[in-house]
Amino acid sequence: MTLGSIGVVYGDIGTSPLYAFREALKSAMENGLSRAEVIGIVSLMFWALTIIVTLKYVVFLLRTDNKGEGGTLSLMALAQKAYGQRTTLIFVLGITGASLFAGEAIITPAISVLSALEGLSLVTDTFDPYILPMAIIILGVLFAVQRHGTGRVSALFGPICVVWFLTIGTLGAMHLMDDPAVLYALSPTYAIGFLFDHGISGFIVLGAVFLTVTGCEALYADMGHFGRKPITAAWMWFVFPALALNYFGQGAMVLARPETAAEPFFLLAPRELLVPLVILATMATVIASQAVITGAFSLTQQAVQLGLLPRMVIRRTSESAAGQIYLPAVNTLLFIGVITLVIGFGSSSALSHAYGIAVTGTMVVTSCLAYVIVRRVWGISRPLAMLIVAPILLIELTFLSANLLKLFSGAYVPLLLGLGMMIIMWTWRRGNRIVQEKTRRESMKLEELLAMLKKSPPVRVPGTAVFLTTDPETAPPALFHNLKHNKVLHEKLIMLNVFTASYPRISEEQRAKIEVIDNDVTRVILNFGYMETPNVPRALARLKKQGLKFDIMTTSFFLGRRVIVPDRRSGMPQWQDKLFIALNRNATNATDFFQIPTGRVVELGAQVTV
Repeated sequence: MTLGSIGVVYGDIGTSPLYAFREALKSAMENGLSRAEVIGIVSLMFWALTIIVTLKYVVFLLRTDNKGEGGTLSLMALAQKAYGQRTTLIFVLGITGASLFAGEAIITPAISVLSALEGLSLVTDTFDPYILPMAIIILGVLFAVQRHGTGRVSALFGPICVVWFLTIGTLGAMHLMDDPAVLYALSPTYAIGFLFDHGISGFIVLGAVFLTVTGCEALYADMGHFGRKPITAAWMWFVFPALALNYFGQGAMVLARPETAAEPFFLLAPRELLVPLVILATMATVIASQAVITGAFSLTQQAVQLGLLPRMVIRRTSESAAGQIYLPAVNTLLFIGVITLVIGFGSSSALSHAYGIAVTGTMVVTSCLAYVIVRRVWGISRPLAMLIVAPILLIELTFLSANLLKLFSGAYVPLLLGLGMMIIMWTWRRGNRIVQEKTRRESMKLEELLAMLKKSPPVRVPGTAVFLTTDPETAPPALFHNLKHNKVLHEKLIMLNVFTASYPRISEEQRAKIEVIDNDVTRVILNFGYMETPNVPRALARLKKQGLKFDIMTTSFFLGRRVIVPDRRSGMPQWQDKLFIALNRNATNATDFFQIPTGRVVELGAQVTV
């Protein structure tokens, strides 16, 4: 598990040495570069890794899990449950963090692969015109193979990343003696002194320094796949030492030979090893990109299950690994976004301006939600909770402010992407609420309908009918339409409600609740965690032990298909009405999403205005 976490969890942060120190030096060398400035930058990087990654994520945040799962939406679900109700502030924080992660997922593959291939320029200028096309081809292949799953090649991720970290740690250690004065950077006074001495220019450098910790959100998001202990062990005993050695080695080399500041990472290697290093770096960046793509798939699945996004096609690419999923729509959108950024920005340096703000924004959201967990779940007093969270939050807000200075240099890209995602989530949630409220007003209580049917019973036909409904207390619209048009009912009726819990996974004992309403009418509530893909027929079949008579071959599933039309009195602006209708039109139908055999489904349509 520790080996696997090195490949998946630390792939992104492990490729930061390719560009982080270089970009920080560029930001500082407008008026020349002094020895104190180099040492100050190395000190800032070392203490960023120590405070943000080690203290916040490894020591603190990995303990604020939601039944073993991490990530922004997991924190949001846990915080909502802690309050016992849905609160607007927590909801906004959750979708903000998720939206910013979407921006990060698009930028990471672009900047990582470009930064690796740019090392070829040091071999010969002949490669320069081919770097961009090569990056596009590599990224195109990466996204093309997603549909086949990554199970077979993911076994190589860990070993390749182990070789990568050993390599960058060794390269750094080889240059430490170029100028041992770099070790002064272990003292935080050099980092603090740099910021105080440089004013606004030091603030700009701080934005580049933050590139050192990009990808650390994966420590928390992937906790459910590997567990806290393997992730902690990998960081403390292997990844952190390798990164620190590399940054100190780059700093020592630049102190001894200032001309190497233009490309300090690749110049650590002897010239004859430059091509193998570029190949290894490219492999490492592909792995980092794969980890982010997988994270985007997982986050989207959570958002769909929590009702933040429309239903989407979710395909499992592995029968044994629950986390191996593929979302065609998300894969296509990510590919278009990544290629657009590669062509639009053209270099890793240009992309670095857009990168930091997505990561810092996600971190700030995570800290705010963590405060709620510390207060409400851990039961810690407000002053102590503030003492734990406030110092880290203050540092992250400082980094966020520094990255906002790059707003017009590219930082607007993740903000626009995040804003777009937030609007989509907000619209989908708001539109669904309006539809449900309107449906509820126009519906009848199930008990009232059954009482009416007893007085004037319709024709009964053999078999079982399952009516899916979003509200277990009201009669399903599909039941009304079936009576209206077919004027018959099956012998056995099951009113089925599928509910997504605030936990990642639900045990089989808590999966279902069965309530016998009448001799021939049963209400069933199925519970699924937000990390699970609901399979309704399988869940119903398992209820035979609890007395539910269910035979898929004699069962018909009745689903209501709503056609949404705009209404000026809906409560939403017209543009939002149109967006909600478009999202609803492109949502995967319930038959596929709940994995119901198409031959057993009857869909009855209705028109609803919003």
